[in-house]
Amino acid sequence: MSSGNQVSDNRSVPSDSTIAANVLVVSATRAEARYVPAGTRLLITGIGKVAASLALTRALAQEPEITQIINIGTAGALHDQHSGLFVPSAVLEHDISSAELKQMGYPVVDRWELPSGDGTVLATGDTFVADSGRRAELATRADLVDMEGAAIAHVAAAFDIECRLIKVVTDSADEGAMDWPTLVDDAAARLGDWLVANAG
Repeated sequence: MSSGNQVSDNRSVPSDSTIAANVLVVSATRAEARYVPAGTRLLITGIGKVAASLALTRALAQEPEITQIINIGTAGALHDQHSGLFVPSAVLEHDISSAELKQMGYPVVDRWELPSGDGTVLATGDTFVADSGRRAELATRADLVDMEGAAIAHVAAAFDIECRLIKVVTDSADEGAMDWPTLVDDAAARLGDWLVANAG
């Protein structure tokens, strides 16, 4: 963690920052948030949809002044041409049986549209995708895959708060994805640079 960075587990810490105080930056891990500007209101949720939903709901219930959420993190590329940083235009929950539930009379929301995106679609699920077969299946529905984005968007929508997802590709969501720990630092630096340039 970079010196002086206001990073917290399951709560955010307001203070002076280049990023507005009404913006909450959300990250699953400390590693992905390493280069967030010092003093930023930052929430570390833990990995996965449940942890992200619980932590963000608690934070928003305690801090009604938040008017924008920026979720930063890493993602796997579902298509070979995807690399670098992305700002998805939509996010979907890929591991919920929405079609089956709808057939039984229980329709669920499993996709959220996002403002100011670049046209890409992010798929979110609790499975760490590191399998070529699963990658190919998900590639028919999305461009990128992560483990928290849809949960963050879902909670933001429930609170009627603007949400943006900023993702840096670290792997191809195949067997090489297990190298993530050695790749996350470069991605975190790019996320920090994006925040400085775009979230001030």
